[in-house]
Order: sequence, then structure tokens, then C-alpha cells
Amino acid sequence: MTYIRTKIEDLLKKATAQAVKDAVAAGAFQIETQPDVQLEVPREAKFGDYSTNVAMQLPKQAHMAPRKIAEAVVEQLQEDEALGKWVSKIDIAGPGFINFTLNPAWHYEVIDEVESMGKDYGRTEGHKGQTYNLEFVSANPTGPMHIGNARGGAIGDVLAEIAAWTGYDVTREFYVNDAGNQIAKFGDSLDARFKQALGLDVPFPEDGYHGKDIMERVQAYIAEKGGADQVRGMLDMDEAERKQELTKYALNVNLKQMHEDMAKYGVHYDVWFSEQSMYDDGEIERALNLLKDKGATYEKDGATWFKTTDYGCEKDDVLIRKNGLPTYFMGDIAYHLNKLQTRKFDQAVNVWGADHHGHIARLKAAIRAAGEDDSRLHVVIMQLVRLIKDGEPIRMSKRQGKAIGLSELLSMVGTDAARVFFNLRSPDSHFDFDLDLALQESNENPVFYVQYAHARICSILRRLGGEVDLDAKADLTLLTHPKELELLDVISELPNTIVQAERKNDPSRMVHYAQDLASAFHAFYNDCRVQVDDAKLMHARLKLILATRQVLENVLGILGVSAPESM
Repeated sequence: MTYIRTKIEDLLKKATAQAVKDAVAAGAFQIETQPDVQLEVPREAKFGDYSTNVAMQLPKQAHMAPRKIAEAVVEQLQEDEALGKWVSKIDIAGPGFINFTLNPAWHYEVIDEVESMGKDYGRTEGHKGQTYNLEFVSANPTGPMHIGNARGGAIGDVLAEIAAWTGYDVTREFYVNDAGNQIAKFGDSLDARFKQALGLDVPFPEDGYHGKDIMERVQAYIAEKGGADQVRGMLDMDEAERKQELTKYALNVNLKQMHEDMAKYGVHYDVWFSEQSMYDDGEIERALNLLKDKGATYEKDGATWFKTTDYGCEKDDVLIRKNGLPTYFMGDIAYHLNKLQTRKFDQAVNVWGADHHGHIARLKAAIRAAGEDDSRLHVVIMQLVRLIKDGEPIRMSKRQGKAIGLSELLSMVGTDAARVFFNLRSPDSHFDFDLDLALQESNENPVFYVQYAHARICSILRRLGGEVDLDAKADLTLLTHPKELELLDVISELPNTIVQAERKNDPSRMVHYAQDLASAFHAFYNDCRVQVDDAKLMHARLKLILATRQVLENVLGILGVSAPESM
């Protein structure tokens, strides 16, 4: 599907490029290199619907002032009959911008597009046939998911949906960190609480997990096994075996809770990938041997090192410690080679916290060393978020067990508010999540503002829908009010907004679009009555709000947010 707005933009670009060639052929000026024609939407309506700076790219080649070049190009453009259908005026502004004002009639095709495509309006196929793996949240399964995980869940799930709307075959993935140092600390914490639960006076590890969930897991395990007397014999077990038993039990409980919490959040993963599985299946060893075969490693002080500095990084990194255990970095290399080489995803996208920023360059270096194109890996860095209540930040510490978990947050503000608020800003922006604002029923609350637009449309349709045959063709040329055309303008922007959100890995663009669409509708509602005596005009306006409702539903669906019919 090529949307009307895309057709017009393509026409303007091709016509302008041809006009430059024709101006050269007519002797107006001479150039050696044909410029790349770019369009932008002017900030002020008086400068038209589109503008190009093509004439300002040519003065050095043409040895002519840009405005003179623009005049020669416009002279050729005005001879282009194909532009006549869509362009009502071409003029020059400032030092040489060429501005195009469109015939308003193009707007009416937007309603036809929405009607014909329905719930698929906005989809494009630029990435059709390509596979896309999005790994996000991937919290250590050592305790409840916290606010950082909540933001990552909202960002990742919307990014995945955006990618699917641009044609990708998307796989949502959760990387389960069920191996390594954090799991060892988890086992130490469980073991200490287990001994304490059986009456032993033992110290708790300073770097252990202090949350109450650790004791809850131990108590649940003891109860499940029949009580303290039934498990007391475990104190005589080999310490490593006891820790392994307790860890396995607690991990299963925590992972089940993670599944449930993410489902409540509207996030459903296609793959839960176990880190431990790479050790069990030999993936770690295969990745290490590959790097060795490529000459990208060396031995020093009993450890195996990656020649990171050979790939533009500041220092080399250990892959295998001198005790024979792989580092976190080695595991991460194996995991990403599994994505790119074994499972052969065309694109692998990770949503990481800001504390992982320094890890990106060395991981990409390892991917290049293994013979893969590191441009297939994209990392979306997510900054921290503060929870604000009564104007004050809420202090949190996950390790001390004082963090507000995802489940608790959802019970406070609901899934819709959480998903929208966490995407109000681009992922790389710090922001404050105002819990009080998230609960307000006011225009200042972006969730309420957008959902109310949908509910208001549904109310109008319930009241007036029976007065006309909504399936019949309406005379859309009656839609001439500026607020009607502005609303159609915003509707037409959805496909490109989705494409740009995917290119920039920025789901906040979808929230901003939803707000813009709701704002355009509310402005239309205030200035243009739908229930009017002119039956034909009422029919046309009902068609317009039907299209608006559909597009609101589509964008709210991308955000994973409900579209209530009444509020």
C-alpha cells in the first residue's frame, strides 16, 4: 500500500529533480552533480505544505545565488502538468526555499484509505521478509521486577509492535540471567535465610539480596517440603548442592511471577532464553573457539583475553578467567552470536539500562571479530526514571528490598497509564513519573486526554449513527473547515510516524502522535458541530470521526493501551 501522502511526496521529489535537470538543459545554470531532493514540512502554514532547499545546495556548483537557482527551477516546475492535480501554488521564500501548497482535495483520499485498510491503516512493508529480534527487560530472576524493568517493558513492547507494523517478522525475547555471579549471590542469600529459618544464628552476606522475598521463597520451600523437621537434614548436605536446590526452586518461582507480571503488563514474549542453556549446549565454547580461530584472542596471566583494542576500544577484555570460568562478557558474546549466526536474525535490538552503555562498543567489536556485520545489532539505551508522589521523589533500593515492583505500580496507576507514561519521553531521556498525574481525569493526563477523544467519538456515533447510512459514500468535498483539514492532516501522518519511530528506535513518537491526533479531534469538535441540519455535511463529518476513531484505536493498539467507548 502506497499512501496518498507518500505518493504526493514522491511526486514532488521526482518533479523537483527533473526540474533541476530541465533548468540545466535550458542553460539557466550548469552543475556536475545532481542534488538529492529533500522535503520538509514548514513550521508555519504560510509557507505551504512542503518545502525543499534544493536550490540552496547548488550555488557552489552553479556559481549563482540560490534564489536565482530557485527561480529557474520553479519556472520548470510550473510546466509540469502532473503537479497540477495536487499542487495549487509554488513559490519561493527567503534565500531560496521552494514551497509547495497542495490542493486540499488530497485530504479526502485519506478517509478512503482508512476505510479500506481499517485496523491495518498505518502499516508499511519496507521490511517485509526480514526477521527482527527484540530483547528487553531481561531482569535478573533474583527478585521482583522494579521500575527500571517496568520502563524497559513498555519501551521494548512498543518498539516490537512498531517494527511489526513496518513489515518485520518480530520475536520478543527475554534473556534469563540464570547463571553467573548474581545467581551465586542469590544462592548465598537463600542459604543464609534457610539456616536462619531453621534456628541457626548465621550472618547474612553483606552483598546479598535483603528483600523480604528471599525469606518468602525459603519459607515457601520449607512448607512445600512438609515443614522444618522434614528439611533439617539438608543442613548436612554439601553446601553447593543445598544452594543449588534452593536456587532452582526460587528461580522457578520468580520466573513464574515474571511471566505473570509481564502478562498483566500486556507483554507476551515469544522466547525466554536461558543463559545456563548456553553452557549446557556448548554455545560458550563454540563462540570462544570461533574467536580463537579468527586470531582475536591471546593468553595472559592464565586467562584468555579478547583483543578489544584491535577494534578501536581502549583496553582488552578477559573472556575466560584464570579459574577457568567465563566472564559475563564471554556469555554475552555467545548469546549475540546465537542470535546473529545460529538463529540468523536480520536485526537484533536490545533495550539496555544506561549503566550498560560502555558495554556496547566491545560487544560490537567481538561481533566484528567473529565475522558478522555489527550494524545488525542495535542497542537502545534507557535512562533512569524517578517516581514522584505529592511532588517528592520516592526513594528506592532494589538490593535493600525497598523498591516499588512492577506489580505494585500496576495496582497503583493501571497498565494503560504505566505504558504511556514510560513512553512519554525518548528512551535516552531521564524523566519523572508523576503518580498523581497518572490518576487524574484531566487534559493534563495524556492517557485520559487520548482515551477521552476515543470515548467522545463513540458517544457521538451512538447518538447520531442511526441518522445516516454510514456505509454509503459521503460527499467529502464538503469538509472544507480548517479544523477538518487539520484533523485529516494528522491522520495522514500515521504511516510515516511509525516508520520514523522504528528508524529512530523511539516509541515516544507514538505517544506524541496520539496526543496530536486527540488534540486535532478536540479542536475539530469545538469548532465543527457534527449534528447539523445539512444531512450531507453531517454524513461527511461522521465519516471523518469514524476514520479518526479507527486511527486512535490503531495507535493505542501499538502502545498496548485500551480504547474505551465511554468514560
